Formats: sequence, C-alpha cells, structure tokens
Amino acid sequence: MLHITKRFPGIVANDDITLQLRRGEIHALLGENGAGKSTLMSVLFGLYQPEEGTIRKDGKEVRIKDPNDANALGIGMVHQHFKLVEIFSVLENIILGVEPCKGGFLRREEARKKVVALSEQYGLQVDPDALVEDINVGMQQRTEILKMLYRDNEILIFDEPTAVLTPQEIDELMEIMRGLKAEGKSILFITHKLNEIMSVADRCTVLRKGKCIGTVEIASTSKEELSRMMVGRDVEFAVEKQQAQPGDVVLDVKNMTVASKLHANNAVRNVSFQVRAGEIVCIAGIDGNGQTELVYGLTGLEGLKSGSVTLKGRDITHAHIRDRSEAGMSHIPEDRHKHGLVLDYTLEDNLVLQRYYEPQFVSRGGFLKRGAIRAYAQRLIDQYDVRSGQGPVTIARSMSGGNQQKAIIAREIDKGPELLVAVQPTRGLDVGAIEYIHRQIVAQRDAGKAVLLVSLELDEVMNLSDRILVLYEGEIVGELDPKTTTVEELGLYMAGAKRKGGDQ
Repeated sequence: MLHITKRFPGIVANDDITLQLRRGEIHALLGENGAGKSTLMSVLFGLYQPEEGTIRKDGKEVRIKDPNDANALGIGMVHQHFKLVEIFSVLENIILGVEPCKGGFLRREEARKKVVALSEQYGLQVDPDALVEDINVGMQQRTEILKMLYRDNEILIFDEPTAVLTPQEIDELMEIMRGLKAEGKSILFITHKLNEIMSVADRCTVLRKGKCIGTVEIASTSKEELSRMMVGRDVEFAVEKQQAQPGDVVLDVKNMTVASKLHANNAVRNVSFQVRAGEIVCIAGIDGNGQTELVYGLTGLEGLKSGSVTLKGRDITHAHIRDRSEAGMSHIPEDRHKHGLVLDYTLEDNLVLQRYYEPQFVSRGGFLKRGAIRAYAQRLIDQYDVRSGQGPVTIARSMSGGNQQKAIIAREIDKGPELLVAVQPTRGLDVGAIEYIHRQIVAQRDAGKAVLLVSLELDEVMNLSDRILVLYEGEIVGELDPKTTTVEELGLYMAGAKRKGGDQ
C-alpha cells in the first residue's frame, strides 16, 4: 500500500501511509484508538476507496472496488465486530456467497467435507451445524477465520482479533496464526496488546493520529519502545495507588442465584459478597463462569431466581434500571454496542442517556436544553480525550471501538456514582487510554466510592484490585489478596483446580 490517504468529514483518517507486507510474515499494525488502523485495512479490503495512493499485489497495481475484488485477489478479513448471520449455521456462514452448486442445487455435503478438513488442518474446532447465535465469541472467531481459509485467501487481515477472547483462547489463536504463517500465508494483525505483538509478529508498523510513525523488526525492539512510538511518550505499565481505606458497606449481595439461558443449570449459584466504600473488588474468572449473569442480576438486566441485592442499605433486588441508576449505581457494560450506546444517536445524546430528564438538561415544558447538553458533552470529550470527527454531533456508530468505550466510561464515572460496576472497562483500548482509565477508577476509589471490577485481563486484576473474588462455574471459590497471591495461584483458582477450604 503506497501513499494511501483517506478522509472523512472533519478528519484525515489515513495521511500518506505506506505499508508493505512480505509473503509468509505476520505484520502487526499498532496504534492508539482512532489512529486509522481499521480504516487502512478497510481500504485494503475494498470497504473504502482512498482519495490518494495505490495498492500493488505481487508487483502489479490493483483496483479493489469492493470486498469481492479483495477476495478475488486472495485478501480476507476478520472484522473487529464479526460479520456473521446469527440465524445461519456455522457452515452456512462459512460458504455464504461462494456456495458450491450443481444444477442449481447446493452441494452441502461437499462444502461440509471441505470445512471439516480445514478445521482439522488448522486446529480450528467448530461445530458446523451450530447456529451462530448459540455459540461463544471464540467459536464465532474461528468461523470467521474458516471463512477466509475456505476462500483460499493468502493475505489474512485480523482486526483486533483478541479483544473479545479469554487468555486461553488468545494462546490458541496465536498458535493458529503461527500455523498459517508456516503454510505461507501473510497476516496483517491489528492490535493494542504489546505482549501479543512481541510473541507472534515479525515486523510492526506504528500509526499515530493517521500518520505512519515507522516500521520496526520485532526481534530488535521492546514493549517500551513500541508504546513510545504509539503514544508519543513513556507509558506507566504498573498502576500507582495508595493503600485502600475501606469504609461502610455499599453493595451487599446475599445468596444470589441467576438462571442460565444456555443450559438447565443456574449460571450464578448462591453467591454472597460485599463491596465497601473506598475499595476495588475484582471478580476474576475464565469467561463463561457466570460473570455476565452476575452483572446482569446486579444491574437489573436480568431478574434473580433467589437472593437479595442491597445498595447503601436500600433493597434494590426488584428495582428498575433507572431506579438503580438514581440510587447511585453506574454500569460500564461488557457489550458496548448492545447495552452501552444507541449507535445511531449522536455522541452528545449518548452522553446524557441516563440524565436527560434532570433539570439541568430539560426545561419545565419538557424540551431538551440543547445548549446545556452540548456544553456538557464537550466537557466530557475534552476531559476523556474522546476522539470523534465532528465532536458532540458525531454519530456514535462512526467512532472507533476504543473511543466508543471512552465515551461510556466518561458518562458512567461523571454521574458520581456510589457504586461503579466496571465490566471489561479497558477492552479494546490502547496502552495510553488504559493508563488513563485505570487512574480514573483508582480516583473513584480514593474519593470513597465502591468499585466492582469484572475483568478477564489478569494483569488488570492483579494491578487494580484491593480484593479478588474468583468465580468458577457460578460460585465464588476463593478470595485472594493481590499483594500476597501470584498469577499462577489465581490461574489455579480460575481453572477450578483449587478452592478455599470449607464453606465459602
């Protein structure tokens, strides 16, 4: 890709970028949220047309007008938010658009054999007959990878492939990528995670604010050097915080049981715990052990089968979501598209979603005070460095995933909650943004607020929490002190190999 420039209203997303990919290499693309990484890959995949620049494949200039052109050239892409048809099976999604037919009939058995052979060859375990809406994100991702392999793509683009995976699934994906490279495939790999780049990539190109900062050989660089290129300054990887000073109980959960939607067993089983003012309690565990349902039960997205939830002495077990919000609960949700934002609303409307009816934002006649809403939104955008092409009036859908996340965090923390429920708060954020969000969460704690953190990132769990509760198969199997435990011990509890003795 030579001298690529792509503009959007109010923003130059790619500014004269040159990127070269060798045959049989894993080439990482690193940059802050909104640096232009996904845009550049969307140009290569034919989703956008660049205003300037050329693309060459095997030395010959090519025109990629749409993804079909890209596929014909052997270029495939796994998007950050998967492009799967939920009511179709895994097999139907993989062959969609290139179905093998004879005499107008679909040759399903032939397609199935090829998919099963590919899944065995590359270690991509999937159930071809499962519906996409019923499978976890790890299997959805394998489906997306098989879609590319089924089309015999040679250039594979992975856009933030590990943002939604568990640590175990990430290790599996890294192995798959090494296997693809050994087969002679060329991989472009967008990520924020420096450990992953150091472990699998051969070279790395760094973008900052739409410009190319440079390309480096991984063998001769370090995490610190990469983060400096990406953010333009040194980044603190450790979280600086004082000793916690826990106060009164803010959240009191007693004997909580939540049903599962996927199977007959309960997803959360008889769980009890407390979170006090001035402490960060972290729920750790491997994805799928009841964290999602626990948070749904706390925040009112799901009803409880039994048990109670008390916030600052008030029973909110059956309270509506707005009542919980007004009682002092803020929620940074796991799925920012499903529960965090109205994607087709403007940024300013998303930032007042839970407060638009307050006197500061609405007149007595029921009309919104647009000027007050815009001024409020602008303050949060500046404070949290939310990057958007048109400021408060940017449509949320058009923003990068990381900036959508920052907007949600700004909204939830600015409400000044008594209890902040933060689920995967730094998912998909770059190191500079993670450092900032961690500081904000610690500042909430130091201001005497209670924080319940749910995270799959072990570094985040160890760095940020004052107490760790390990959830395994819907039960709390251990309470650990991050100052005295190790990542290895935490891992044993998470895998169910270790439990605290006696009654939990």
